[in-house]
Amino acid sequence: MYRRSYVLLVVLAVFMGAWAVITAVALDRRLIDPEGSFLGPSWLRLPLLLGGAVLLDLVPRTIWLSKGRPREMPGILRERWRTHWNRERFTLVAVGVVCFYVIYVCYRNLKSFLPDVNPAMYDRELHMLDRVLFFGHEPGPIFHEVFGTFFVAHFLSTIYLWFIPLVAILVTVWLVWSRNISFGWWFVTSQGIIWTLGTVSYYLLPTIGPGLEYPFLYTDLTHTGTTDLMNSLVNARQGVRWGTGEAQTVAGFASLHTGVTLLWALMIQYTVRNKALRIIAWANFAVTVVATIYFGWHYVADVAGGILIALIAFWLGGIATGQKFERGGLRAHPTTTTSAVPVGRH
Repeated sequence: MYRRSYVLLVVLAVFMGAWAVITAVALDRRLIDPEGSFLGPSWLRLPLLLGGAVLLDLVPRTIWLSKGRPREMPGILRERWRTHWNRERFTLVAVGVVCFYVIYVCYRNLKSFLPDVNPAMYDRELHMLDRVLFFGHEPGPIFHEVFGTFFVAHFLSTIYLWFIPLVAILVTVWLVWSRNISFGWWFVTSQGIIWTLGTVSYYLLPTIGPGLEYPFLYTDLTHTGTTDLMNSLVNARQGVRWGTGEAQTVAGFASLHTGVTLLWALMIQYTVRNKALRIIAWANFAVTVVATIYFGWHYVADVAGGILIALIAFWLGGIATGQKFERGGLRAHPTTTTSAVPVGRH
């Protein structure tokens, strides 16, 4: 007996879609497209993304293996199409792209609706917890003293900001090139889980983060791309609160930068054989945690919350997509190479 590994992903997309629509209707607000006019409207963008994923695999590979010789290209392309782009791969790419897109768009909308749904703020409580954990000191300024406020600020800002494009890039990588179909399902399902849990956590414990609530603690930092991003988020939030803007993206608990980068590291650790990539992934997670506190994006509790939901997403995504975790959870192996997961055998 089997079940399909994409069931949970589809359920999450439906849940997030229903939540976003109901909230929008209750607030008399409209759902927005978070990417604006990029690549056109959604009905056009999704086919473009799907077609782009196929071409991204076929075209560069064909050119490389043929060494630019036109006569050899058709054979190489047909072989790749036959061996790689089978029904299972097409299902993974199509369902994965559509469901993740729905979840992410709904996440952005629900995040924007948050101040109208739950205006309560718990920054004071989490700030006090930070001071207790650091023996009466502020964690951000301590990091400034330890690492400096100029060269390291630019480095940390770069690492922090490349998170945004990596979200879409890594989903595409696992959907198109995962060596085992179930690894692709594991990655995209875990992503769906963590963005859903992150949205729930925003509503349960709303905060805006120390950098926005206590900006005087971060005035010694040099101007970086992170400075511009934070200023734009403040302006967008104020625009929504005063009725002059469409979307705001400020919400602190839990830290999805922390959670998602940890989830990436875990996925790479368990599904990628290259040791260098594993080291880079874990280093990226560690640097992101430092940057999160350094710039005042999050409180320590936010970081802990992000780690927790990453572990939950990783484990649930694995179970749902046919991964068998060994004793102690230190190793895992797939029970399937397709979307069909054996029931009761893992």
